[in-house]
Amino acid sequence: MSSNDRHCWVCFATEKEDRAAEWVSPCRWPLVYFLQQVDRALSRASPFAAAGVVVGTVYWSAVTYGAVTVMQVVGHKKGLDVMERADPLFLLMGLPTIPVMLVLGKMIRWEDYVVRLWQRHSSKLQIFSGLVPGMGRSLPRVPAEGSYGGDHLSVSRTLCGALIFPSIASLVGRLLFRRVTSNLQRTILGGIAFVVIKGVLKVYFKQQQYLIQANRHILNYPEAEGRADGTVEDGDSDGGNE
Repeated sequence: MSSNDRHCWVCFATEKEDRAAEWVSPCRWPLVYFLQQVDRALSRASPFAAAGVVVGTVYWSAVTYGAVTVMQVVGHKKGLDVMERADPLFLLMGLPTIPVMLVLGKMIRWEDYVVRLWQRHSSKLQIFSGLVPGMGRSLPRVPAEGSYGGDHLSVSRTLCGALIFPSIASLVGRLLFRRVTSNLQRTILGGIAFVVIKGVLKVYFKQQQYLIQANRHILNYPEAEGRADGTVEDGDSDGGNE
């Protein structure tokens, strides 16, 4: 077979072997097969690529947030100077931990432990009865746990509260500790003051809700009043009223 003879790429027959055969233009099967393989490979790799993009976006967002927080806490110029002198690997590993630690710290619900301790020993604290309403008095009943002030752990609330905490600490520090010259010390003091004030208010609020639940009384509707209001009585059952 000479190089000039036409031959079929499927059966490798030449025009000399079958002169009566009709020659047609070959279809582009190799190209189609190649495109199919590329499409399958892209379909399999797309979930991993999307996950990588999401993880990378979250990581670099955490790095950026950590850098902004450092400049906000210690001061813009000083923060830039500290990060320029630091090891790049240390920054890439340390800066993303800042938002993580803030979120973990936000998840510590220390106010609940204070409330439980308060409720357990409130009868012994007679000296504070004039300062805090309900302190030292015996309660008619003990409310079921979770029926008073039970705020559930919200992911969005925890995340937003944790990420905005450095800004609040800096603002409170500037308002309450203006005489402190160090920006870092002022921000730390502002953060501590904010946590303490917010915690005290939250403990007081939960304790008052606890007292409200404990002092509730269920009263029976008078029979005549119940009929006048159009209530339906079933036998001798009584309605509940607080």
